[in-house]
Amino acid sequence: MSLKFDVIRIDIPEGTNVILGQSHFIKTVEDLYEALITSSPSIRFGLAFSEASGRRLIRKDGNDPPLVELAVEQLKKIRAGHVFVIYLREGYPINVLNRVKEVQEVVRLFAATANPLQIVVVETDQGRGVVGVIDGYTPLGVENESDVVERRDFLRKIGYKR
Repeated sequence: MSLKFDVIRIDIPEGTNVILGQSHFIKTVEDLYEALITSSPSIRFGLAFSEASGRRLIRKDGNDPPLVELAVEQLKKIRAGHVFVIYLREGYPINVLNRVKEVQEVVRLFAATANPLQIVVVETDQGRGVVGVIDGYTPLGVENESDVVERRDFLRKIGYKR
């Protein structure tokens, strides 16, 4: 048996967030659509899911056609079964993650980010699978007291804390 690793860079346009996960059933696309649309009426999104058996199609849905196509293009690059990609605009992963996790078919989430994202994929004679992600960059240090104040002020400014 052969084993080959690959690193795939995920495209994340300015003002967009991406969620990458693993799921296990054809109804994933419809269930994720319902979870997202009921999380926030203003959210714009596109999603795609790659089947791992049967017809092995990339299934897609969303309310923002360019984001739907972007999700499809990323799955074409990843080429692994039972993986889904969600792109978000006018909303953030924090607004939808719990709903996504509650979808019965969702097995795991690999990333939810607007940072540069790389996917580590392994390929065997059977197929390909996601083994991990590189989300953003390496830390440069530890926050000091002024950084703590800045972080706390920022969270209050954007309304996530009182």
